[in-house]
Amino acid sequence: MQRTDEELVVLSTAGDTDSFNQLVVRWERPIFALAYRVIGREEDAKDVCQETFLRAFRALKGFRGQAKFSSWLYRIALNLCRDWVRRERRTPMVTPLDADTEPAPLNGSLETAEELVVRRDLGRVITRAMTALSEEQRTTIVLKEYHGLTFQEIADLQGCPLSTVKTRLYQGLSVLRRQLQRSGVQGPASIVGLPPTALMARSRRKVVNLDR
Repeated sequence: MQRTDEELVVLSTAGDTDSFNQLVVRWERPIFALAYRVIGREEDAKDVCQETFLRAFRALKGFRGQAKFSSWLYRIALNLCRDWVRRERRTPMVTPLDADTEPAPLNGSLETAEELVVRRDLGRVITRAMTALSEEQRTTIVLKEYHGLTFQEIADLQGCPLSTVKTRLYQGLSVLRRQLQRSGVQGPASIVGLPPTALMARSRRKVVNLDR
């Protein structure tokens, strides 16, 4: 039976390094994906990912379980991303949000070459539209739509009221919808979470769902 994050944390703090390695294996890909989407540079995202787990390991005994372990990791990663932006004084690149950091289809099926091309083409359209968003709006959309965090979790990560998160998401999706419409993509639909076949069908009809 697979251990929960909390159980692995307890074992790790007791000196079981293999348990922490299991946490790294479990969360390395999502943390890298978050860093890559926020700063847009692969090598720097790898550095942020590595530093995230290094800091988590050093601070693990101070983790009291007041938030989920994953949320705690996300907070460390986001703080490192902000530090990177300030230190480098560079504007983050907006990268394709359906790149190789995306998980495999939820239904376990394999995509055909055509479906993969359609998904990535649609991702590029969404990526271009994302450049019109503020950093706060873009990060909120990434955390909510691509990483599945709750509004409260995002509020805790961003250090702002729940209402602010909802406003950023609503305003960001509104801007994104207008930008997509200018690109010829019309109507309400989900930008993430669609299986490849559904995504392909929607793309052929030029419909992308942004209402959730």
